[in-house]
Amino acid sequence: MRHYLALSAIVVLSCCFNALGQAGSDEASVRETVNHYLHGLKFNDVESLKKAFHPDAKLIFVKRDGQLGTLSQEQWYKGFASSAGQEEKGDLQIASVDITGGAASVKVVEVYDKTKYTDYLSLLKFDGRWQIVNKIYVVERR
Repeated sequence: MRHYLALSAIVVLSCCFNALGQAGSDEASVRETVNHYLHGLKFNDVESLKKAFHPDAKLIFVKRDGQLGTLSQEQWYKGFASSAGQEEKGDLQIASVDITGGAASVKVVEVYDKTKYTDYLSLLKFDGRWQIVNKIYVVERR
């Protein structure tokens, strides 16, 4: 009986450690993907952004007139052309990460001189790789 209990405890603990290891690995991978995104924003680097986003991802926001606005990846990338490679002055941080299975949600805060952006990124895991599939954001004037 003691051997059975000891064996049961070992099996349960190994499952827990395996799950914790996977969760830690997923969080590191999610953060890596989001860091490609942050690098792309900071340095106006479309190639870094493309590493982070699924090609069909959409950006969703509220326009100045209060209406829903959406941008495709290609539309958004065009906005970086005039400042490609230039460093933006601002503080960009991952505020939180939440992962459930193959889905994740990440909150990012970007503080610039005159604006503060709060992004909510939705990521899915495709073929072992995390990609941003949706971004919603708000802009606050400072």
